[in-house]
Amino acid sequence: MTVGLAIAGAAVALSLVMTLAWRLAITSGRSGWADTFWSYGTGLVGAGAVWWAAGGMPNGRALLVMALLLLWALRLGTHIARRTLSGGDDPRYAELRRAWGERYRSQLFVFLQIQTVAALVLVIAVLAAAANPAPLGIGDVVGVVIALAAIGGEALGDAQLSAFKADRGNAGRVCDVGLWSLSRHPNYFFEWLYWLAYPVIGISFAYPWGLATLLAPMMMYWLLVHVSGIPPLEAHMLRSRGDSFRAYQQRVRAFWPLPR
Repeated sequence: MTVGLAIAGAAVALSLVMTLAWRLAITSGRSGWADTFWSYGTGLVGAGAVWWAAGGMPNGRALLVMALLLLWALRLGTHIARRTLSGGDDPRYAELRRAWGERYRSQLFVFLQIQTVAALVLVIAVLAAAANPAPLGIGDVVGVVIALAAIGGEALGDAQLSAFKADRGNAGRVCDVGLWSLSRHPNYFFEWLYWLAYPVIGISFAYPWGLATLLAPMMMYWLLVHVSGIPPLEAHMLRSRGDSFRAYQQRVRAFWPLPR
């Protein structure tokens, strides 16, 4: 019952967060605030849901899960906020603005509420991991290692891309240095890898609810690789970089950071 109320409360809270994100994106003209609010909101609401489900007395695993989630939200949300404050618009949202035209305001509202559903799926996976009744063990250690490696890898990829763009000599070029020489989207790979930590923490013998943790990496892979991540971003890159990006596509894998 408590878990059900926590999920319901999280759904309402996430919807309100994304409504505020919609309002700020519209008034400021900077769509990056939508992803900033989504990142911070998922982390704060998810941690709050774990606290609520635990009756305000989370055990060691619940505290561990909350800490990992808040660390992820702080890193990603702050990165997107800084990028948004520096100016410019996310090319994916810019394309939506052009496609939707006069319907942009209403369509963006619906689009961000759909993101609420995605965030809720992640919160459910986090709740399932936190409620694993098994004693703390090697699975928790491995999960922490995966989560920290993913957060660090994504931060490194973002830093390498920022440094590449800051060099005026790279204007008009495709970033293919560091992690970007192994994957065209290393930030997306590490984002997916982070959510793989929760099944490692949450799945244990005689705990069927732990299988719900698989929802997070499955959904994130589908969204990042097939829906809202790689496809629209690569379409933008092909328009803006042309043959140089086509050559990059031939040299480097889209998602998995493995040499060809």
